[in-house]
Amino acid sequence: MPKSAQPAPSQASSEVDRLRQQVEMLTEENEHLKLLVAKYRRLHFGQKSEAQAQLGQLDLALAFEPLPVTTALPMPLSEESAAKPRTRKRKPFPETLPRETVTHAPEAGCCPDCGGPFKHLGEDVSEMLEYVPASFKVIRHVRPKLACTRCDHIAQVAAPARPIPRGFAGPALLAHVLVGKFCDHLPLYRQSAIYARSGLDLDRALLAEWVGHCHELLSPLVDAIRRHVLGGSKVHADDTPLPVLSPGKGRTKTARLWTYVRDDRPSGSSDPPAVWFAYSEDRKGQHPREHLKGFRGILQADAYGGFDALYATGKIREAACWAHVRRKFVDVYRTQASPIAAEAISWIAGLYAVESQIRGQSPGDRQTTRQAHALPLLNALHARLEAQYQQVSRKSGLADAIGYALNHWPALIRYAADGRIEIDNNAAERALRGVALGRKNYLFGGSDVGGERAASMYCLIGSAKLNGIDPEAYLRTVLTRIAEHPINRIAELLPWNLYVDQVASQQKAA
Repeated sequence: MPKSAQPAPSQASSEVDRLRQQVEMLTEENEHLKLLVAKYRRLHFGQKSEAQAQLGQLDLALAFEPLPVTTALPMPLSEESAAKPRTRKRKPFPETLPRETVTHAPEAGCCPDCGGPFKHLGEDVSEMLEYVPASFKVIRHVRPKLACTRCDHIAQVAAPARPIPRGFAGPALLAHVLVGKFCDHLPLYRQSAIYARSGLDLDRALLAEWVGHCHELLSPLVDAIRRHVLGGSKVHADDTPLPVLSPGKGRTKTARLWTYVRDDRPSGSSDPPAVWFAYSEDRKGQHPREHLKGFRGILQADAYGGFDALYATGKIREAACWAHVRRKFVDVYRTQASPIAAEAISWIAGLYAVESQIRGQSPGDRQTTRQAHALPLLNALHARLEAQYQQVSRKSGLADAIGYALNHWPALIRYAADGRIEIDNNAAERALRGVALGRKNYLFGGSDVGGERAASMYCLIGSAKLNGIDPEAYLRTVLTRIAEHPINRIAELLPWNLYVDQVASQQKAA
């Protein structure tokens, strides 16, 4: 090459630097894409559990001393005990189940050897659990007309109230349909096929009409639950997508179900827990602002930007979720086996170890313990994350996880100074599990009206389950009484109040 055609050293150096920067940029982008691919593959095909045992052995020397954990480690099995077959201890059947006795006596009435009579020595009793298929029955309401023999007066009892005016579905059948769809995740078309095997022609359209009538009938009760949930000093909030048919477009739109949970039992409160669901056509921030416009207190939620306007008013304080922070580090560790992510997971495990030993205590005791044991861990973890953040690539998944924690740090550590606040938002995430399972079965909602009906039913069923009440028995009782129940006494039909009344009645009868 002619000497004049050779690039200058400074030009060659700048070209090398440019290529090096391009390689680094492509490498970072490749790592980020690999992290996303691994995350989505695990989401669809892999194990979703984030349990510590699933993350491998994280044997790290950590600079903290958590509260002593009393959980005993499993002892290794000896060869003799390992070879012995394991026997499952069967639990006794509930005493409430009806019993039917079948006696198996010898056919001969006397001894087959000598012909002598038998005498009773005892008996062996074994139990077998059997299934009696569900059955339907028709209840005929007969109202005789009685005429006076002296005048024209005719006496007749008024017709009993029905959950659905002029409808033939009884309260038990309606409760069974509602629980089948919104608790047991059976779409209405499947229920219709099940009923057809019993010879009943209850098509899907009819069942959907019943759900709509129940939604209207139970709406005052749903509103009472909303007032109870938002009447506390702390509420957990979250949302989940719900595909809904979009009329005229031949496809679905992504609507939202919002959940708001009041559950202060972990902080020793005796207030009944409850969950309220709300439906919206999209995820705009105006919806939670409308839902929570009258709320004052602590809102525990994820980092959704739609809540920021609520925090800006000063009437609502933000409490963030450590489960979300941990989940981001778990994703990085599973994909890249990063020791920094593993270390962060272990630090967070120390925070949860403190929580496991103060669950159910009073807010004051929880705050004292957290200040003594959790706050030093939080301060040390913050310093550690800040130091690591300066050393990792800004475009890596690890930087995203660390940045998420640092950006929301004031809201993440707020629980340490207030015993009412939880370490995470799992109360709201648990409330959404039923929606996620049902969504896999019925795939989408038929309309916005269907989304509002689903929100009402998830509210009633979820609140009953939080209070340890069988949701089908609860709805059966409510549907029997609500048609004639005074609207100004609707609180009597709330799950916890109805349960107390039923227990009191049973004790009085006994």
